[in-house]
Amino acid sequence: MAKCKTDCLERPLSLAFEKLGCVVGRYPYVFLLLSSFVAAVLGAGFIFLQERKANDIEDQFTPVNGPAKMERAFVVQNFPPSEEFSPLRLSSEGTYASLIITDLCGKNILTEAAFNDILELDRRVKNITTGNTFQNLCAKTKGNCTSNPILDIINYNATAIVSSAITYPKNNGIFLGAAIGGVALKPDSSEISSAKAVRLFYFLDEEKTEESSEWLKGFLELLSNYTQPETVHVSYFTSVSRQNELETNSDSIIPLFSVTYFLAITISILSCSRLDPVRTKVWVAAFGVVSAGLAVLAGFGLLLFCGVPFAMTVATAPFLILGIGVDDMFIMISCWQKTEVDKAVEVRLAETYKEAGVSITITTLTDVLAFYIGLLTPFRSVQSFCMYTSTALLFCYVFNITFFGACLAFNGRREKGNRHWLTCMRVPEVSGGGKGCCAGGAFDKDTRKEFDMPMDSFFKKYYGPFLTRAWVKALVCLIYAGYLAVSIYGCLQMQEGLDLKHLAVDGSYVADYYHKEDEYFSDFGPNVMLVIKDERFQYWKPTARKSLDLCLERFQNLTMADSGTEPISWLHEYVRFGQVASIDVDNEAQFKSNLTVFLNCSGFSQDVNFTNNHIHASRLFVQTVNVRTAIDEKNMLNAFRDTAAECGKLQTPVDLIAYHPAFIYFDQYAVIVTNTIQNVVVATGVMLVISLPADPKPALLSLGDVRHRICHCGSGWFHGIVGPNEKAVDAVAKLGYPIVQGAMSTIAGVVVLAAAQSYIFRTFFKIMFLVILFGAVHGVAFIPVFLTFIGTCSDSRDKKKQTLPQRSDSSQKSINAFVIENHWSADPDCP
Repeated sequence: MAKCKTDCLERPLSLAFEKLGCVVGRYPYVFLLLSSFVAAVLGAGFIFLQERKANDIEDQFTPVNGPAKMERAFVVQNFPPSEEFSPLRLSSEGTYASLIITDLCGKNILTEAAFNDILELDRRVKNITTGNTFQNLCAKTKGNCTSNPILDIINYNATAIVSSAITYPKNNGIFLGAAIGGVALKPDSSEISSAKAVRLFYFLDEEKTEESSEWLKGFLELLSNYTQPETVHVSYFTSVSRQNELETNSDSIIPLFSVTYFLAITISILSCSRLDPVRTKVWVAAFGVVSAGLAVLAGFGLLLFCGVPFAMTVATAPFLILGIGVDDMFIMISCWQKTEVDKAVEVRLAETYKEAGVSITITTLTDVLAFYIGLLTPFRSVQSFCMYTSTALLFCYVFNITFFGACLAFNGRREKGNRHWLTCMRVPEVSGGGKGCCAGGAFDKDTRKEFDMPMDSFFKKYYGPFLTRAWVKALVCLIYAGYLAVSIYGCLQMQEGLDLKHLAVDGSYVADYYHKEDEYFSDFGPNVMLVIKDERFQYWKPTARKSLDLCLERFQNLTMADSGTEPISWLHEYVRFGQVASIDVDNEAQFKSNLTVFLNCSGFSQDVNFTNNHIHASRLFVQTVNVRTAIDEKNMLNAFRDTAAECGKLQTPVDLIAYHPAFIYFDQYAVIVTNTIQNVVVATGVMLVISLPADPKPALLSLGDVRHRICHCGSGWFHGIVGPNEKAVDAVAKLGYPIVQGAMSTIAGVVVLAAAQSYIFRTFFKIMFLVILFGAVHGVAFIPVFLTFIGTCSDSRDKKKQTLPQRSDSSQKSINAFVIENHWSADPDCP
């Protein structure tokens, strides 16, 4: 009967690994020294670490080709910086320092005592001379430093705050939404009754980069050593604070590396230890962790030599790589323990490589390619993480079959000589298959192999039979259905995007400032810039202005727009000016001839690009409100861009763009979901393509191989056992403990991140922990149960055909767990 050939790639790979294992077992010194030398040479690349660090927030954490970046380029081109500073018209965040002052007891801040402290603090800030004086560095308007409106209102006199009647959100035409927070108004009035917070800004000249940077350092030093007064609480922030905190973030987890390696070595040793002083794998387990460490050293060093940027996110990679790298070590140790102990070391290692080689190759390929697929993402921080992780995993694979293989060979020689694991002294052999505290080298006299680990016996004698009971399988299916429903619901509730305040470490001054800002200054959002970029737009025509008014009305009707605040429009003011000055603004010649005079005297000169008697672009501003959460930010961005697109479809089209410096960061919302789906689909396709030539049942492989923890060394679903339940018990007995070992080692690699002071690193731990946990549960519970149903159907079919061909032992090796060559592969329908 014709046989379905499914090992066209697996068989030659197994033979190649068998030969490699023999060579490594024969010359372990060569492979140990050579791999160590390579790691040392490539590790020298760490001397470039400081040069390669790339922690710029905008560059690393925003989409590479985000629409807002192109919109900013248009704004900068058409509205270059002016000598007259205006925070409203900045194309970037600007260079500044900021203070939020609140009452110490959370009461009204608009008191004389509080403002005495505020004015004293303002004086001390303006007296900072680090780098240069504030007077020389400040951003100026009409020759004077840009002031704070609340201090201008009281004329820097604390007693005036009690008697001043301040209206909100505008006072004498000046917007106070960003200056006063937590406001309560008097009944039926716009006059402020009380407020909880006051915010001050100190803007600096962006062109004086070095001096401004030094002044900001002086500001941070002053406030970090500032003794809080008895009446108010002061929170502070600068335009460079986020960047400084981001750089501090990666440094905060460096001390955790040593803890991680200690945990990994401890867990590996404990899980591979035996009471037998000869058969115990203490040193093998320890050097397996060292092998993963060398892979990080070599992989990172190579990329640093090549000039690949080292983003902050890469700092989490060693934790993950350590866990994943140790997984393959457990597979190789498991395969070694299944070889006959009285064979030569090179023969045992050859058989180990033959059994484990294909499995670890498939898992490495899928892992590496899955991370390389991450290079498709538009975020440079993710690209950097994926590049370093995938390269290090590739080196993990290389060092596992060279460095670790050599260590396994040396350990085999020790076992062959019946030497103690610690002293390397010969110990008496265990007689009669028994175990003794002063003797070692025990093995099963019947199989000539090492005794099973206690956990293997647990899975074979207790867990496997329990799992295959009918009521347990029904319960597992029910649990899986509930788990799947909860997972889908969770995905639908997920909020995408990174809140910038989470870039700060816990307890930092940045976190305190953001907290106060969210609490008191979230009623008003950004003042969004609407840029008319159509050079052919005829501003002097009533139909064009009517179309623009209709467009503005649509913006004003958005839920996140402040309908009570009129848009800031130079054109509206120009029309009013024309009515007063008897200018016919409907006439193109009069419109253009008087425009320059109006712009210069009205303060709108920065809002119109009027050169060579032609308007190239102009801009207006719409105030937003109640933008408190990431979802609000996403909705605002989409609403403004959709409305801008609608304006271009009016009878008289208005071609405009909506822009604000914060949109640079909001752009992440537009790509995260689609990019995630794209990466998952591509990764799944790649895994199927890789598994197709190497495994006879690739479709099942893609379902059951969560993080590929189910790859194994022996046949877990073989012909000698006919019933699907028996196959499940045997497969779980062979694979249960390696799956648990792999899960524990990977969790040990990332668990210390739970203690990190950074939200980003703690989130990374939570995600990895859940992925590993669910992967292990799939491997030891869900997939074995599901395959018993598939096996039942297959058995029924094969019984009808009355064909049950036997396979040789050699065809049963190195096949993925649960998707093993079994009797259905001999279907006469196979070509």
